[in-house]
Amino acid sequence: MPIKQACVIGAGVMGAGIAAQIANAGVPVLLLDIVPKDGTDRSAIAKGAIEKLLKADPAPLMSKAAAKLITPGNIEDDLDQLGDVDWVVEAIIERIDLKQGLYHKLEGKRKKGSVLSSNTSTIPLAKLVEGMPETVQADFCITHFFNPPRYMRLLEIVGGVKTRPEVLKDISDFGDRMLGKTIVRAKDTPGFVGNRIGVFWMQAAVTAALDLGLTVEEADAIMGRPIGAPKTGLFGLLDLVGLDLMPHVDKSMASLLAPDDAYMKLRRPWPLLEKMIADGYTGRKGKGGFYRLNTAGGGKVKESINLITGDYSPSDRARLDSADAAKGGLRTLVEHKDKGGQYAWKVLSALLSYAASLVPEIADDVVAVDQGMKTGYNWKRGPFEMIDQMGAAWFAEKLAAEKLPVPPFLATAAKAGSFYRVEDGATQHLKPDGSYTKLVRPDGVLLLSDIKLSSKPIIKNGSASLWDIGDGVACLEFHSKMNALDPDSLALVKQSVDHVGKKMKALVIHNEAENFSVGANIGLALFAANIAMWPMIDDMIGTGQSAYKAVKFAPFPVVGAPSGMALGGGCEVLLHCAAIQAHAETYMGLVEVGVGLIPGWGGCKEMLLRYQPGPRDPRGPMPPVAQAFEAISLAKVAKSAAEAKELRFLRKDDAITMNRDRLLFDAKQKALALLAAGYQPPTPQELRLPGPTGRTALQLAVEGFAQQGKAMPHDVTVSDALAEVLSGGKTDITDIVTEDQISKLEKKAFMTLLHTGPTLARMEHMLTTGKPLRN
Repeated sequence: MPIKQACVIGAGVMGAGIAAQIANAGVPVLLLDIVPKDGTDRSAIAKGAIEKLLKADPAPLMSKAAAKLITPGNIEDDLDQLGDVDWVVEAIIERIDLKQGLYHKLEGKRKKGSVLSSNTSTIPLAKLVEGMPETVQADFCITHFFNPPRYMRLLEIVGGVKTRPEVLKDISDFGDRMLGKTIVRAKDTPGFVGNRIGVFWMQAAVTAALDLGLTVEEADAIMGRPIGAPKTGLFGLLDLVGLDLMPHVDKSMASLLAPDDAYMKLRRPWPLLEKMIADGYTGRKGKGGFYRLNTAGGGKVKESINLITGDYSPSDRARLDSADAAKGGLRTLVEHKDKGGQYAWKVLSALLSYAASLVPEIADDVVAVDQGMKTGYNWKRGPFEMIDQMGAAWFAEKLAAEKLPVPPFLATAAKAGSFYRVEDGATQHLKPDGSYTKLVRPDGVLLLSDIKLSSKPIIKNGSASLWDIGDGVACLEFHSKMNALDPDSLALVKQSVDHVGKKMKALVIHNEAENFSVGANIGLALFAANIAMWPMIDDMIGTGQSAYKAVKFAPFPVVGAPSGMALGGGCEVLLHCAAIQAHAETYMGLVEVGVGLIPGWGGCKEMLLRYQPGPRDPRGPMPPVAQAFEAISLAKVAKSAAEAKELRFLRKDDAITMNRDRLLFDAKQKALALLAAGYQPPTPQELRLPGPTGRTALQLAVEGFAQQGKAMPHDVTVSDALAEVLSGGKTDITDIVTEDQISKLEKKAFMTLLHTGPTLARMEHMLTTGKPLRN
């Protein structure tokens, strides 16, 4: 049954977040809660939740317009609306009696055959459906989202003995394609996959830190990026999720696990945690946690707690040689002799052997477990990928040497060589019986990383590569640090257009890095400016304009497929594409003013064109100029692909892919569809711009902001240069301005600003601190 309408019952943070993600997918959703005891508005709780969604940061909604798809209500008056609903998600308090009471209440109201699921993170499915009618058991499953639902990609789906296969198929497909989730089919075991391993990791890391006498900074210095976890580390993560949650999770896990489970051996009373919670130190949502911000005396001093005494003192960055050694890999880290290395081994030896003991108990294969930890906890590698990086045989031998248990599956991997291997250009994974099976991607998933296993790039340099992705379509991949664009990147853009024009049909610009591109390599530009290599910079601007022009007017479709940040020059290359297939979590913007510059590779020109009035639009030339000026001068960045449409970085007919794993496939299909429709490149446009009068109007607005203290002196200078470009220079409303003329104005303004001291200061400050300088 296709899911065309949904309902979430429970308007707390999690339930509202799930409703928001369903709305982000363009699907209408009811959000219901109980009738409040006080007040006259019987749906006040759900309405309040929607108001919070609109104000929350980071935003649960990809566009404020999505809130219109969420209809508030209550479970006393609005259950009759469930007759039109295809999926009901229960997200209420973790009490079996309340959940089962709700399920009984829904019967007779629910659409026949609709999916009913629980977002429980702790209660087994068998307990939830015990004694329930057959109709409930047949339509029931667990859909465990991770918080926040918009940003965390993991969705664990658990079926019961009597759950219809169609239920699991429908909800998996919807979660994948529409909600953008990585689907992990977990088994009905305590904590499922993510929390079974994640909670063990946290418990092991806390107890090891106490046993080895590490400070919170030292523990986080190891349990963060060195092992491939987020930079928050362990104690930073506990502060983030809330310390008061931990005793509940621990108690729940302990009540469900067998007495001989390894987790049970880790548990111990921790009076410090109990005292912190009692005193209101519950993490970031409270007065602080393992870290706090001391604002006494008007200052802001970051402090950390002493794990033994409970006293706070100024936090200092941990200096551990082992943290640096981790650049050589996990094995180098755990073999290091300092206390950081000892700590890493004590945690990882327990964690990874525990994970190896849980397959196939919690999931059918290692892929599900690794995907669960990577998308549920934002780890760079899953447990089995970690073992492979160290060497399965080495890891098993070291465990045995220290008289630690070696799970049978780990012993099998040690004998076979690894949990993953590449055979005939395809990834295979080990099964508990010792055989390997091919890793099969779902239909509609095309990954560049898979293509690389069986092919070599068509063209390559240090910053970019061109790949054949089949059916006559090529993929241009940027791969410099943070995908910053440099002369090599630009050269390959031009070479790719030339190659595809001669030998292929279409081009997709895409990569699988965290960010599509953060823009031009300003470090290179600053270096060149400091030694007065002006011709080199001038040439780089000209090369970029030429390369992007080639993209725009290529005789074949070029489709941009971004995800993550697409800023500055990264945004500009997309603006020149025939079409864009954007991942929902694409953050686009022209941010050059932050370093004292303006877009120099056609960004000004393309934004002017995007804001041009239609043939029947009575507006004159000034509104489009003012709109483009506002977007660029304020360095507006769309915080989603949906918002990018609102800001005109994306056109109305550009498409959005919710699941990042499907992005390249969708972009390729878009390119092929354009070909099938008889694609023809655009013709250069001619504009009529206001000239000096328009520039003066924009200048007056900026000077007004300066007088109010909202704009700094160099903001005025940069804005004046931008106004000169967007108004068309020394033109007149009766004159025609070509795209090439605007490009020349861009280049001139860019070079002029680069010769100023305040711009160089902004560039240096950004490189040093990562933050814009207001000067």
